[in-house]
Amino acid sequence: MRRIYETAEDWRQAPEKRVLLFAMSGLGKTHVGNMLRAGGGWFHYSIDYRIGTRYMGEYIADNAKREAMKNPFLRDLLLSDSIYIGSNITFDNLAPVSTYLGKPGDPEQGGMEIATYRQRQKQFRRAEMQALLDTGYFIDRAQDLYGYPHFLCDTGGSICEWVDPEDPEDPILSALSRRCLMVWIEGSEAHTEELVRRFDRAPKPMAYQPEFLETVWADYLAEMQIAPDKVNPDAFIRWTYARALAHRQPLYAAMARNWGVTVTAEEMASVTSEAGFTEVIAAALDRAAPSG
Repeated sequence: MRRIYETAEDWRQAPEKRVLLFAMSGLGKTHVGNMLRAGGGWFHYSIDYRIGTRYMGEYIADNAKREAMKNPFLRDLLLSDSIYIGSNITFDNLAPVSTYLGKPGDPEQGGMEIATYRQRQKQFRRAEMQALLDTGYFIDRAQDLYGYPHFLCDTGGSICEWVDPEDPEDPILSALSRRCLMVWIEGSEAHTEELVRRFDRAPKPMAYQPEFLETVWADYLAEMQIAPDKVNPDAFIRWTYARALAHRQPLYAAMARNWGVTVTAEEMASVTSEAGFTEVIAAALDRAAPSG
């Protein structure tokens, strides 16, 4: 597939630089986005922020209201429109989305029924797919409304769950690659080990392909010989995390190979300025150029 910048020089000379970063959470996407936005010339489009504010905001608020209705004091205030409940999602605080997604397992341990979990995963999948397809709209909006020449799309780690990187007609990847240079931040084995350790200390909800979720859920129940309503939710998602990393790695690699370029996590971590970012991407384009 054709990239919007074929060579490093095309990229360096482009008056409008448009990039989409994808990787597992924790490898620097948002850090780079914040740095470029602070410089003043870049519009930072966060897929997760768009999901939480545009596509799942009502689900999140309604879930909070449902909990509040269990309290007689808050129930009376809600029914009389005396209080307002909403989520305070920011670029740096996406906890309302994670909390709503939740974890499957024993309700007494903070889990939810697997049927509810599947439904919320389905809602998130639809939301993320739409937020990704909104990228082109935000490119135009950032330029027409605010005058930003450059654009960075900061995707969630689950982008690879909803696309087929081997399909040249994939609707999401086709739409994104027409407007952005797709850049994979590739982590090393050491990064993977650190991500697993970090996740083990503080397990967070994730989104999965439906087929992958069904497989790991069935495998976990069988291996642990446990009933669905007795599953420790944190134990399940810890058990699943390394498998999710292994599942996603070849999908990311195919996305980069067929639709974009690759930079290493070390290269991205070294970026401290817009100029440095430009050169890291230029080097990736040089590497991706056909030999000879």
